[in-house]
Amino acid sequence: MTYIFPRRGRSLAPGQRSELVVIDNSGAAEVIFTAQEVIEAPNWSADGQFLVFNAGGRLFRIAPTGGMPEPIDTGALANLNNDHVLSPDGTTIYVSSDDGHLYALPFAGGPPRRVSNTHDTPFHYYLHGISPDGATLTYVAVEQRGDERQANIFIIPSAGGPDTRLTDLSMPNDGPEYSPDGRWIYFNSELAASRPGHAQIFRMNAADGSDLEQLTFDSQVNWFPHLSPDGRLVAFLSFPPGTLGHPANKDVLLRLMSPTGENQRTLASFFGGQGTINVNSWAPDSRRLAYVAYPRF
Repeated sequence: MTYIFPRRGRSLAPGQRSELVVIDNSGAAEVIFTAQEVIEAPNWSADGQFLVFNAGGRLFRIAPTGGMPEPIDTGALANLNNDHVLSPDGTTIYVSSDDGHLYALPFAGGPPRRVSNTHDTPFHYYLHGISPDGATLTYVAVEQRGDERQANIFIIPSAGGPDTRLTDLSMPNDGPEYSPDGRWIYFNSELAASRPGHAQIFRMNAADGSDLEQLTFDSQVNWFPHLSPDGRLVAFLSFPPGTLGHPANKDVLLRLMSPTGENQRTLASFFGGQGTINVNSWAPDSRRLAYVAYPRF
């Protein structure tokens, strides 16, 4: 039986499909679900019973062993992108909408509550992380500052409140995510790039953006650092040298390293990119990851 997802946004090429994959730390992988439409950005529920992913502007959940997906009621929101995170207590999903705002909605489904603020100048929120205590969200704001369009990292209370800027850089920054101890925010940035697009992995103090450290230094274009719940590993996605941004349809590497950047190794290589691991996709046991590949046949 084929599940029919709503269509919205990018489409698969003829002969292409979406494969939802669960892989363990040894590299043993299993395709648990295949779709003929674009599905993106799986993350794990706090109890380990579900994977949550987006498709066609909506959210869905599926057992990590496979089966048929179930739609999650998102109320009036039908324009969600692939930036969503789950609260540590498992009760709430925080989402990014293409209207530029952040919302909270019950994991069981229901009416959304807006978290983000209205700004006088163009300011678009892209959610990426939540603090271990569930009190704070970290996101990328695409903002218009004079004649320049910038992407910087901010935090905001998950209950709603003021935006706090952590970076003030003209070069692109993305993918901010808390470490499990709440001390660091990991992110990718072109801060040290010698050529456009050459993003690397960094971390900074989660409270104020101080103590900046660069963690990767290679020729790959490195994106979306995700900390395992036990804090022992960082998963990240590596695009080919010369890649600009985080596009779809690239030969990519899913890599692991220590929280300080050592012991880097490739866990898997496949055709993917945008939508593969835009959000933290570690299982609660810190032994498994979920990702989406987009093979062509």
